[in-house]
Amino acid sequence: MKKFTWFDAASIVVWLIPIVYLFIIYPKLPARVPLHFGVDGQADSYGQPNDLFGVQLLFSGVSAGVYLLLKFLPKIDPKQKVKYSAETFQKIALGIVLLLSAVNIMVLFASYNGSFNLDKLIFPAISLFFAFMGNVMHSVKPNYFVGIRTPWTLESEETWRATHRLAGKIWFVGGIMLAALTLILTGQAAFIVFTAGVAILATVPTAYSFIYYKKHQLKG
Repeated sequence: MKKFTWFDAASIVVWLIPIVYLFIIYPKLPARVPLHFGVDGQADSYGQPNDLFGVQLLFSGVSAGVYLLLKFLPKIDPKQKVKYSAETFQKIALGIVLLLSAVNIMVLFASYNGSFNLDKLIFPAISLFFAFMGNVMHSVKPNYFVGIRTPWTLESEETWRATHRLAGKIWFVGGIMLAALTLILTGQAAFIVFTAGVAILATVPTAYSFIYYKKHQLKG
């Protein structure tokens, strides 16, 4: 693996954007800023502008930690299976940094403006992340860290491949559909559709891995 790749450079740039944004808006923040928002998008907890640095530290720390973990997984994988998907893992790591940086900026923007439109920001962002994951899912080779790791996919490479092919298709299409629906719908309706959609996207590949394994086990 190359020590420094364009994935690393892109991730650093994306990772820095929320930090730069906080320093830009900080002088304009009021003495009391919202720190937490309810499902309705209204602030339910307040604090001082300095408290936003704690929020920034949390998002930035998690983002950097996840990226570094996925980048160096090939070095700590005892089975040495991760190396076959090293580039795919870096794509996923970049996607996670992008998602967390976007959410970070949304939170900072909401603290600056005093309201948070959850259904029009977070829901579409997570939905598009599902679509992104669907686009790379077929490239993830069997491993113990990333992917749809059920007892049946880990037991059979054929089941792993079939399950990830299916997940790739439904996550890509489902993610785009969820993003569109949560942009159109509002409030409780958007919350229900998003929650139900994520549950379906998570459950179908898991159930399929069991059915596929049992079916081909009997044939074998």
